[in-house]
Amino acid sequence: MEFFFNTVFYLLAIFISIPVLIFMLECWWAVIHKSAISSNPAPVNTSLNIALLIPAHNESAEIRATLDGLKPLLNPEDRIIVVADNCSDDTAELARSCGATVYERHNSEQKGKGFALDFGLEQLSDDPPDVVIVVDADCRMRSGDIHRIAVLAHQQQVPIQSLYLMDTPSNPSPKDSVSAFAYLMRNLVRAYGLFKMGQPCLLTGTGMAFPWPIIRKASIASNNIVEDMQFGIDLAVAGHAPKFCVESHVIGVFPSQLDAAKTQRTRWEHGHIQTLLTQVPRLLKAGFKQKRMELAGLALDLSVPPLSLLILLLLASWVVCVVFGLISQNFLPAAVLTIEGILMLFTLYLSWSSFCRERIPKETLWSIPSYFFWKLPVYAAFLFKRQKEWVRTDRDNESKDRSEVN
Repeated sequence: MEFFFNTVFYLLAIFISIPVLIFMLECWWAVIHKSAISSNPAPVNTSLNIALLIPAHNESAEIRATLDGLKPLLNPEDRIIVVADNCSDDTAELARSCGATVYERHNSEQKGKGFALDFGLEQLSDDPPDVVIVVDADCRMRSGDIHRIAVLAHQQQVPIQSLYLMDTPSNPSPKDSVSAFAYLMRNLVRAYGLFKMGQPCLLTGTGMAFPWPIIRKASIASNNIVEDMQFGIDLAVAGHAPKFCVESHVIGVFPSQLDAAKTQRTRWEHGHIQTLLTQVPRLLKAGFKQKRMELAGLALDLSVPPLSLLILLLLASWVVCVVFGLISQNFLPAAVLTIEGILMLFTLYLSWSSFCRERIPKETLWSIPSYFFWKLPVYAAFLFKRQKEWVRTDRDNESKDRSEVN
């Protein structure tokens, strides 16, 4: 019996150690290679035929500012396509007044970004571009970045994912700041670490460039609540693993309303966990069958749960192993997790110092523990009331800072 319990707690320590070590490796690798990031990347000129595809559902509050910001970044021959998807406001009229080509879609049975994108691609089929770039209706990009990812996608014939950053509201709460920090850890630090290891990345939903032959053959119509993450995995298995471009930025804004923020974070968290559970085995199986190590690397990256859940799992495992140690006098599992916890804290501080200092105040780090416990109901809901359908984040009455991106 003693052997059985020892084995169980050793396995528990190993089980939680795998994603923790992957997380730390990605972060350390990013920190080591930070000097390779260009703060002033060279401009890119291209004669490629580019179509900027923007799915929009009731985005009248945002669409004009988005289009006004994106139009100057394009060449005259480039196209802006807006899919006004199941809109009940004047999104379509506003987009047309800004010079965009607008296609209206009405299908109450098929809701979600994936269906809107598939509809837009169908409209482009008669005169296909070289590259399709997908940008959300509430995002903006920097000068030169659209052409940068278009050229990379066309040259390498793979999807290219820009660095997706989120601005916090004008008066962010501690939760907003910690959420922004977690977002930077996922989209910047870990993604850059993977890139420097030569590994593919997951798609994050906006600022994505696709060669036309790849995106047109792909199956994108879906109501998956994290359709972009799933789409990137499907492309990787099909032989078109996305690559990360840290020198191209796409910027959105966290919703300032509490209900909207909770809805958005619940969708992200539940979708991420569900995808982790279903797609990690699929990627490992495909990687073994196709003899492609990059799929195994993508599976290991996907096996890391959201940051708050990862730390909560580490803490819970440590408590269980300490109790076990007090009963059995075997403290080895608890000692291993203690060391990992200390290294995890060091990794978070090092990552903040290297990549997040200018965006996230140092005081934000003290709010991290309370933020993790604030997320407990979100994870409890995954077990008892899981979000399974795509729900748009309600941004009505959201006031966003549309200051110029330098």
